[in-house]
Amino acid sequence: MEFLTTVEALEAHYGTPGAPSLRKVARQMTPLYRKWIMASRLCMLATVGPEGTDDSPRGDDGPVVLELDPGRLALPDWRGNNRIDSLRNIVRDPRVSLMFLVPGSNNVVRVNGEARVTADADLRAKFDKSGKQPRTVIVIEINEIYSQCARALMRARTWAAEDESADLPTMGEILAEQTAGVEGGKAYDEAWAPRAAKTMW
Repeated sequence: MEFLTTVEALEAHYGTPGAPSLRKVARQMTPLYRKWIMASRLCMLATVGPEGTDDSPRGDDGPVVLELDPGRLALPDWRGNNRIDSLRNIVRDPRVSLMFLVPGSNNVVRVNGEARVTADADLRAKFDKSGKQPRTVIVIEINEIYSQCARALMRARTWAAEDESADLPTMGEILAEQTAGVEGGKAYDEAWAPRAAKTMW
C-alpha cells in the first residue's frame, strides 16, 4: 500500500478547493456565526498534548459556550469523569478545535483557536445553575470560524427519526468487559441514571 506523505502530493490528488470554502472563514464572531453557535447545546472539543490527541463532547441545556467578546468564547467544564484529559492538554498545548452541532441541521460550525483554563470566580459565577458552578472555564481565543460541509451528517443520517441504539452495549457491559467482571454490569447501568441526575452540574 502506498501512502500520500507530502502536502504537495495531497494537493495534487485533491485539486484546488472551491472558492466558497475559503471565503466563508471569519476571524471572529459575526452576526450569523453568532446566531448559529448560540443555538448549539453540544460541541466537540479537540485538543492535543504530548501523549496524543483528545476529543471530548461538551453539552449544556442552553448555549454550550458564552461569548465574552467577538474574539473570545468561554466553555464551562461541567462535571464529568475527572480524567481532565482535555484540560491537561490545554495547559501544555493551547491549540483547540470546537465543532458545534445543532439538532436537525446537517451543517457543523468549527472554531479553531488557542485556549487557557481558568478558575476565576467571577467567570465561573456566570454559569451558575442553582448554586452549582463549573470547576473551571476554558477561554478560547478565536483564530478562525467556518462552516463544515453537510455531506458527512447527511451520509450518516445523523438526525434520522429512528432510534438505532437498542442493540448497542451498555456502559456497564463495557466496563465489565474491561475489568473481567470486577466492575460494571447490570448494577452499574441501573445506578447510572439516578447518579447522573444528582451530579449533572
